[in-house]
Amino acid sequence: MEKTWNNKAWFMVLPVLVLVAFSAVIPLMTVVNYSVQDTFGGNQFFWAGAEWFEEMLHSDRFWAAMGRNLIFSAIILAIQIPLGIFIALNMPRKGWGVPVCLVLMALPLLIPWNVVGTIWQVFGRIDIGLLGYTLHALGFDYNYVNDPFDAWVTVIIMDVWHWTSLVVLLCYAGLVSIPDAFYQAAKIDGASRWAVFRYIQLPKMQRVLLIAVLLRFMDSFMIYTEPFVVTGGGPGNSTTFLSIDLVKMAVGQFDLGPAAAMSIIYFLIVLLLSWVFYTVMTNYDVEK
Repeated sequence: MEKTWNNKAWFMVLPVLVLVAFSAVIPLMTVVNYSVQDTFGGNQFFWAGAEWFEEMLHSDRFWAAMGRNLIFSAIILAIQIPLGIFIALNMPRKGWGVPVCLVLMALPLLIPWNVVGTIWQVFGRIDIGLLGYTLHALGFDYNYVNDPFDAWVTVIIMDVWHWTSLVVLLCYAGLVSIPDAFYQAAKIDGASRWAVFRYIQLPKMQRVLLIAVLLRFMDSFMIYTEPFVVTGGGPGNSTTFLSIDLVKMAVGQFDLGPAAAMSIIYFLIVLLLSWVFYTVMTNYDVEK
């Protein structure tokens, strides 16, 4: 018996498609239009072709910001993924501690990005901030406004504080889905704590870890609000990531053509790297 298809279901999806068209496709087409044209104001446009793309791909400014993005994302993943797994492994599975830990883990995720940036901007100040004042009082020459290294450390710690909870919650969801029979069998076999983690817990977390890595990579690679509020991309250009540089070019300098070309290249890089992450991790899971 052949299965009949109900095409009326498309009418249920149509409002979503229309909404996506207005919120994503049309703005994207506008950016593509700007990326191949030049304007001198007065709503007058002149065809530029691939000129802006070539300019961006040969720009030292673009590749310097790209390098900062890659380094930042690599550091974030290297810290947050192991830290998130460690915290999830040590969270209680039963009792009153479960809702308490889950609420505490979710709290940083509920704070808006600009508020997080403002909190750490004040927190790191050496005159009134608890962190900056304490480090200064202990003799550390800490000043994220003037020192690029201190600015990087502040932005990284801020992101770790804000987003590690997402990794924790995803890993915890994977852990609680493991049946007790697995742990009972491991106990009977005399498996060590490391063996339980290596052969039971980690394989069961692979799916959620894939989601965690993809989300954290995309978020960290596209980060804008927090470092912009804390450092404004400084000192100098030390924390000027691609997103901040893009805003400076589009809004500050009003170079719409180069900014549009840069945004498309930025989008394609995020898409490509996310696809590479997904392909590598899913293929590894299949091989296992």
